[in-house]
Amino acid sequence: MSFPKLRSCIMIMTFSVIPALAEDGMYPMSELPRLNLAEKGIELTADQLFNPDQISLVDGICRVNGCTGSFVSDSGLIITNHHCAFDAIQKASTPQNDLLTNGFSAATHEQEISAPDYQVRITENYRDISSDVLAAVQDGMSFLERTKAIDRRRKELEVAAEKEHPGLRAEVAEMFAGKTYVLFLYTYLKDVRLVFAPPASIGNFGGEVDNWEWPRHTGDFSFMRAYTAPDGSSATYATQNIPYKPKRFIQVAPEGVEENDAVFLLGYPGRTARHRTASFLRYERDVRLPTIVELYNWQIDEMEKAGAKDRAVEIKHASRMRSLANTEKRSRGQLLGLRRAKIVETRAQLETELQAFIDSDAERSAKYGSLLRDIEAVDAELSVAGPFEINLVQLRQACRAAAFGYFVYDAAVERAKPDLERETPYMDRNFPQSVQELQVSMSDWHPPTDQMMLAGMLERLSGIPMACETEPLKSLLAEPGTLAAKAEFLMTKSRLGDLSFVQECLKKTPAELQQVDDPLLCLIVQLHPVYLKLRETDKTRDGRLSQLYGSLIEVKQQFLATSFIPDANATLRFTCGRIKSYSPADAVIRTPISTLRGVKEKTTGVEPFITPDRVLKKYAAGEFGRFVHPRLGQVPVAILYDTDTTGGNSGSPVLNSRGQLVGVNFDRCFEATINDFAWNKDYSRSIGVDIRYVLWITGIVYEADHLLKEMGVQ
Repeated sequence: MSFPKLRSCIMIMTFSVIPALAEDGMYPMSELPRLNLAEKGIELTADQLFNPDQISLVDGICRVNGCTGSFVSDSGLIITNHHCAFDAIQKASTPQNDLLTNGFSAATHEQEISAPDYQVRITENYRDISSDVLAAVQDGMSFLERTKAIDRRRKELEVAAEKEHPGLRAEVAEMFAGKTYVLFLYTYLKDVRLVFAPPASIGNFGGEVDNWEWPRHTGDFSFMRAYTAPDGSSATYATQNIPYKPKRFIQVAPEGVEENDAVFLLGYPGRTARHRTASFLRYERDVRLPTIVELYNWQIDEMEKAGAKDRAVEIKHASRMRSLANTEKRSRGQLLGLRRAKIVETRAQLETELQAFIDSDAERSAKYGSLLRDIEAVDAELSVAGPFEINLVQLRQACRAAAFGYFVYDAAVERAKPDLERETPYMDRNFPQSVQELQVSMSDWHPPTDQMMLAGMLERLSGIPMACETEPLKSLLAEPGTLAAKAEFLMTKSRLGDLSFVQECLKKTPAELQQVDDPLLCLIVQLHPVYLKLRETDKTRDGRLSQLYGSLIEVKQQFLATSFIPDANATLRFTCGRIKSYSPADAVIRTPISTLRGVKEKTTGVEPFITPDRVLKKYAAGEFGRFVHPRLGQVPVAILYDTDTTGGNSGSPVLNSRGQLVGVNFDRCFEATINDFAWNKDYSRSIGVDIRYVLWITGIVYEADHLLKEMGVQ
């Protein structure tokens, strides 16, 4: 499986039907040659941005777990968001050595702290494999068989690619549902360490009050470093490992940006749903998003109460709470946006016009006539089952011990199968990392909180008819007044929070686990067939929708004759725009650069608006170095721009027209949470921390001059 000259190959095979490109877009690398970059203010060519045969800017970009990062030195130094490094900071914190409160700065490589559940991924190449994947689909297959056949073929191609390219990691991504698949080759680095993190009072200044809002005054950045074995190969943490030598690193531009400057981002945006139908958006608006908002608010409240009087417990919950709070507020923004912008109604109207186009031609009608109705039928089924399915999954997620037990038993069942038939986390190529992540997660376990979570989830399920009709939940939920007592018994008698117990369980077969005397594990074993049925149901839906959406793309291209960019799917994308103000309401204009003066004005000394004394002292003394904005006369803190981003773009470099680092993306405006469903030039704005604030905090406030020198900033 060779990869020569793959850019043109993928462009022709995947997107050759595209006649023009829209204003919005998270463009795959294959689309770069089709963009008029100079017209957009970008001084680099497509080949300078990405060229698999030569060193290009993309070689300085990496994925850091679920975020994006940039190499900013030739010694593996990575800049990303504080909230992306948050889990590493939290895991290294104790009440006695509270890195969340005090921040962290390593003066030497030896002082850097290992982040064992972090991985860094660098895109090396890609290849269109649509025909290879879809060849696995045979006429007469059920939807479930179709999904399983595609899944197995994807795994076969990944394994084969890794054998052909030793040391690289292969992953197949679906680009257009049911139509196009791309095999990506990545370098995976497994030794990642924390280098510098400002206190959370800087990295999360404004907390959830300011989250998804503009203006922002948050220094949401941290530095990490990737390491390899002495021979340059990927390796887990070891003292003899050496800093990774990237092919290319991103040059920092300490002069920053000004309003209306052209900027672009390279990153790994998560998932968007811009090609989904009105019926799916209706499910999101009426079922999933309201359920998530309620569930996550409740979980956050429980963890806040658990940690209110114990900093050690508060630290254990910090990373999880931050993640839940971020998703909860984004979900609220999406709900508001779906309603305000009437996106469901707008898409429904477009589909009415599409249906008329289909019905206007006998041949089209025969092929696509029932297409939209068939998709709607799947979404209607999802809407009915949604409350039960969402809460069932949350039962084994909100309660961490249940999550540990589920992993143990599911792994035993899956590991008994041939490797290619296993669920992805349990394949030989993935299992060590999956176990590592489990063990790291267990370090934050807090039994009293878990007991409250289990009791609360049982209460929620007891109010859902589908749950009360499903064994073994039916018998467990039969006496609602006793659920708290049942949760207490299950938790206090379980050893699933004990690492040594879990490690022993991981060695057992399913039959042996069924004999283990542990009530919570026993419940998980009994529930496993229910979860397995849900997994099969999801795959059946995926198989059906994959086929239907493949046809939808075909007929929409005939109808619209306009650009289609595949929905974001955590693969490398390009987006561009300008530093730009916006008007979120009548007679309100918000300018695109916030400053240190705003930090001072917001500071109250009460969470979440606490500013460290050393920041205030430098401000009072006017010690700003070279990092003052020439027009504003202040150190810039955050910048606003109209690029197209979503989750996963956290940590993406904000690059000037020459490809130099001028900021680090970390958020969107509240109005732009709707980006996942639709982009709008009037209100879709992204937010990044200005590089001048990064350099000022790092070099002048916390005196980590060695990092500025390493980045070439003198």
